Amino acid sequence: MKLLSLVIAPDPLLKQISKPVENVDKFLQEFMDNMVHTMYHEGGIGLASVQVGVLKRILVMDVDYQYDDSHHHHGESCGHNHFINCNPQYFINPEIIESSKEISSFKEGCLSFPGARAEVSRPQEVTVKFLDYYGNPQTKSFDGIMATCIQHEIDHLNGINFVDRISALKREIILKKIKKTK
Repeated sequence: MKLLSLVIAPDPLLKQISKPVENVDKFLQEFMDNMVHTMYHEGGIGLASVQVGVLKRILVMDVDYQYDDSHHHHGESCGHNHFINCNPQYFINPEIIESSKEISSFKEGCLSFPGARAEVSRPQEVTVKFLDYYGNPQTKSFDGIMATCIQHEIDHLNGINFVDRISALKREIILKKIKKTK
């Protein structure tokens, strides 16, 4: 697997709407595996394909994994990350078909906005229709952190970033900090 380069704000690509995937094949599966590898390496719990420069309606997430340094046996400089409790999930052409009226707030971060975090309110529960890793149609309901994560990533596919869901002042502060560190 290879690490993919992250697209960092304020790159205009992050405001683009991703196109539907036409077919699922081994190349797409390899790309999704690379997305998961990149997400783990960067310490994220979700990643949309636009965040690695591909305008296709694909996202991956795993809210369960943990970094494990107790099994590091390659030597100090091997560069490999080791993880446990991995449960990657793959979503192709995801679409929210139902949202709860109940709202929850979570302090969100984003790999495309390094170091930035802000409180975002979203529906507490969502039902999503999508194709899985093999191209099979699925419908699943999510709540809690999983609901927040999938909504955050679907927003990316629609050209919406989490900073678009906070006040203009907070958004401006975050973008100034990111530009300063670039």
